[in-house]
Amino acid sequence: MFSKILIANRGEIALRVIRTCQKLGIKTVAIYSEADADSLFVRNADEAYCVGKPPVNQSYLNMDEIIRIAKESGAEAVHPGYGLLSENAVFAARCKNEGLVFIGPSPEIIASMGSKIEARKMMKEAGVPIIEGINTPLADEEEAKLAAEKIGYPLMLKASAGGGGIGMQLVHSEEELVKAFAGNKKRAESFFGNGAMFLEKYIAEPHHIEVQILADSFGNIVPLWERECSIQRRNQKVVEEAPSPFISEDTRMKMLDAAVTAAKHIGYSNAGTIEFLVDKEQNYYFLEMNTRLQVEHPVTEEITGLDLVEEQLKVAAGQPLSFTREEVVRKGHAIEVRIYAEDPKTFFPSPGKITEFQLPDGEGIRNECAIEAGSQVTPFYDPMIAKLIAWGETRDEAAARMKAALENYKIEGIKTNIPMLINTVAHEQFLSGYTTTQFVNDHYLPFITSTK
Repeated sequence: MFSKILIANRGEIALRVIRTCQKLGIKTVAIYSEADADSLFVRNADEAYCVGKPPVNQSYLNMDEIIRIAKESGAEAVHPGYGLLSENAVFAARCKNEGLVFIGPSPEIIASMGSKIEARKMMKEAGVPIIEGINTPLADEEEAKLAAEKIGYPLMLKASAGGGGIGMQLVHSEEELVKAFAGNKKRAESFFGNGAMFLEKYIAEPHHIEVQILADSFGNIVPLWERECSIQRRNQKVVEEAPSPFISEDTRMKMLDAAVTAAKHIGYSNAGTIEFLVDKEQNYYFLEMNTRLQVEHPVTEEITGLDLVEEQLKVAAGQPLSFTREEVVRKGHAIEVRIYAEDPKTFFPSPGKITEFQLPDGEGIRNECAIEAGSQVTPFYDPMIAKLIAWGETRDEAAARMKAALENYKIEGIKTNIPMLINTVAHEQFLSGYTTTQFVNDHYLPFITSTK
């Protein structure tokens, strides 16, 4: 096992990795921007080094400085967390070339799965169902119009690179496609340095369901059940739960098998997630693969009893998985909500100083955060400031615990989405267990409009 690792991230995920490293006796090296100098994750690491000014391109994306600090501090490996450089094949390759272990899959796999077009091709080769669409980048609007005619509207126009819903738009007609093409291409170029666009058939009433896998370098691949991630705003997840209350046991087992097939086909190693769209008839289709630890990994940990960060570290250190698929028992139900520093009525970020802060507690409640009273939420980074997880023997128990915990969550000085989350977990549609990716549009937005 490693004796020291550098964490190339910030906030709650950095603190999360530090916690597991402390349990395993591994020393940690934190990096921080000038804006994060007084953060909890900085104080909890064994060593911490300033990596630059607040903007991410001058700090957390500064590969040269991060690698220099890793080597000079004596770190043997780099944990990238999620976001930032976690799915950057160039960074993974540079770590490898500098003699540092990148805690994740190989640079080649990151690159191939980082292109949604390339990933579609590989999944088709593996026999994993994919959504009807095209497997080559669109040259221009005219080519997009011709492809759309063959597939048929409505369609999803998507950026091949990146994620978070950037460069993605639903179009119902040729007129909408033409209007959307240039703007989404430009956004993709700006955010990801890659403006490649493609088209997929739109799936009505889609459920976003993903399978967590762990794989070692000895060919062992274990699926760790699935997570329902359908409640989203602006194509970004807000509520996640495990297991999915929507799919049947037969569909569940087929999806787990498909995830193993996908991982085996590409020679995957470490933690990863195969994401699927599932229609109302429970037909499932490959959406994308995240080649890293997910934000929502705690719900999987809660129903399996595993520490996914610990498993990542063991695999990266060359150890085989210590359990089989049959040994991973699913227990109870877990729900996670993402707490954002944002106006719950507009979803606009709400930076500022946290004047009062009190976390909820109680049976089955888990908090993941790296803020405290006095913390400054800056406009430089993603507005997610914390995660709250509730576990119960049943889904109803988990939902009730989540609602009570949210009602006892206290953050003053900034606006948060907690009112939205309370409304969501108490909503009859959520409690029924049937939530699609249109939940916010169909149920929450009409609610806030009616209460203005």
